[in-house]
Amino acid sequence: MASNSSASDSPDRIKTLRAKIASELPNVDFVLGYGRGFDPLHATPVTVRTEKDLDRLIFDPTCVQNLATSLYGLRGKRLGVVVKGCDSRSIVQLLQERLWERENLVVFGLPCEGVIDLAKLRVTMDIASVKAVRFEGSVRDGKVVLTLPEGERELPSAGLLADKCLRCQHPNPLVSDHLIGPEIEPQGAQDTYADLAALEKLSTQERFDFWKRQMGRCIRCYACRNACPLCVCKHVCLADSREPHWLSAEATLQEKWLFQVMHALHLAGRCTECGECQRSCPMGIPILLLKRMMNRELKELFNYQAGVSLEAVPPLHTFLMEEDRIKDRGLLW
Repeated sequence: MASNSSASDSPDRIKTLRAKIASELPNVDFVLGYGRGFDPLHATPVTVRTEKDLDRLIFDPTCVQNLATSLYGLRGKRLGVVVKGCDSRSIVQLLQERLWERENLVVFGLPCEGVIDLAKLRVTMDIASVKAVRFEGSVRDGKVVLTLPEGERELPSAGLLADKCLRCQHPNPLVSDHLIGPEIEPQGAQDTYADLAALEKLSTQERFDFWKRQMGRCIRCYACRNACPLCVCKHVCLADSREPHWLSAEATLQEKWLFQVMHALHLAGRCTECGECQRSCPMGIPILLLKRMMNRELKELFNYQAGVSLEAVPPLHTFLMEEDRIKDRGLLW
């Protein structure tokens, strides 16, 4: 079958990426990139240490992981990292908070047309054996082509893109040392927070019941925490701390809910909505909704979006006598 190549998976682009990484290998300890996973529908993070590893590199719509998640735990090294536009926002935020030194990071940026949400793919079609399916397609051409034992099947990619891609305004990396491929225009719609509006149409009791159902399914595996690129205090997390003793090890609804609320609060003004928390959740809990609620408030009150500008000062990193959008002078206390 003829390949339906897009800008994201074109052979020339991969060849350029490999050449750029090869030129930087003498200057870094290793490079974090994407390789083929356990089947053609999955990509997996790989480390490139020598030129022999270059052949493992790929970049296509299956490269969903945010590789910036690994950076904080690798401080002290000089690294290279492959990023999409949304991933680069996490790097900007890490640099803003001085959680990584810019001189110790070589960024290989690739403009991205969107990534496939495999959860949506599983709902769309019943795949008896993922290993029998070969991913081949083009997000730009509006379809995903699957090769099945019984023949080919084409699916419209619009219904398979991750939710974050549908509202993405930063398909091009916001910070990079090597930009691989031409920049592209944003294809996502402006974020109107329609998902939050739908939830807020419910009554207070209905919303409370919704979150009770969701949190009741939580198994406290902390995958959401571990997958977050900005959740950097994992070694002293309130979920594990015994001095002070914030949470018990009990799997009660109250303990689960307290952890998730505190997690969201700790990311106020910091979450770049990469979606790794929700994607990594084995129970499919829409936990990103909590972070998006916080982000909407920060945007309305402080006109700030995390990870968009290196020059911007996060609102919780500064102090003003009176904020432009918060008029509290003259209030009686």
